[in-house]
Amino acid sequence: MAGGISLKELAAELKLAPSTVSRALNDSYEISEATKKKVISMAEKLNYHANPFARSLRENKSKTIAVIIPERINNFFAQVMDGIEEIAQEQGYHLLVYNTHEDVEREKKIVNLLLNGRADAIVMSVTSQTSDITHLLKLHDRGLPIIFFDRVRAEIPTTKFITNDYESAYEGTKHLINQGCRKIALLTLGKELSTTKERQRGYNDAIVSEGWDLDPGLTLYCCHDEENNVKLIGDLLASSNRPDGILASVEKLAFATYQTVKRTELRIPTDIKLISFSNASVANLLNPSLTTITQPALSIGNECAKLLIKKLTKPKNYDLLDQVITIPSKIMVRESTLIE
Repeated sequence: MAGGISLKELAAELKLAPSTVSRALNDSYEISEATKKKVISMAEKLNYHANPFARSLRENKSKTIAVIIPERINNFFAQVMDGIEEIAQEQGYHLLVYNTHEDVEREKKIVNLLLNGRADAIVMSVTSQTSDITHLLKLHDRGLPIIFFDRVRAEIPTTKFITNDYESAYEGTKHLINQGCRKIALLTLGKELSTTKERQRGYNDAIVSEGWDLDPGLTLYCCHDEENNVKLIGDLLASSNRPDGILASVEKLAFATYQTVKRTELRIPTDIKLISFSNASVANLLNPSLTTITQPALSIGNECAKLLIKKLTKPKNYDLLDQVITIPSKIMVRESTLIE
């Protein structure tokens, strides 16, 4: 039989109970050597293959890693996923990818699903709305191996992979100052995010290091909706407080800035210089090309997967330590910040 037969059919052929056959195939001490031999030879003859998925369910190991990301359109998250998948596939694990769409209620639903044992481990980046973390603590308390990346929660004692958000934002702001900017705005997302806090700190310190006053009106908290962001940025650019430099803490806010500027008489980089955290491959193709703080997304994904798989394959030897591992970003200078 080319396709092989089921355990039930094999048991019927041997005139034994399926549970006896199963135990014999798993080399159980309860079954006599004679019975084991009989079962194995019949299994080979009839081309019986154990269903690995059924076995993995019995062992409560699905060889699945859940990846929870806040959005798919951001190139950074897509590249981290590629990095996780690269290592996971080599090791025979597959990914279950969940997108929260920056919605904390959706994040809670996904976490509840995972509490029911859909995956062996979790890699995640939280939404920009996540402030109460009861649902995440529940996951950790259940003993499910969990690693955070990029947008992390310090309160959960596990390993977190980040980039050097503070230094990168500091250097990015200094780059704008060196290019002649005197009024620099920061475009950012949810105030609760670890990345927002660190990037804001880097921006603030760079401004203060020049002996300038911090203007709270130049920090713009944007949202998930592009039209809304275009309006917010448009209002800032039309105001008497118009910046001559912008640091965007996520790439979609840089794209929204390009769109906004297009609707005005202003020009990048003549009137406004723009730098953004971004892993977009189109940064080069934008007009003008975008100066980026490029995050090591693939490496972050690789490292998350390597550590989790070590933990899953040798749980006694590897603890997910309460630590933050930083992999630095690089500034790629392009036309959007060049002096005319």
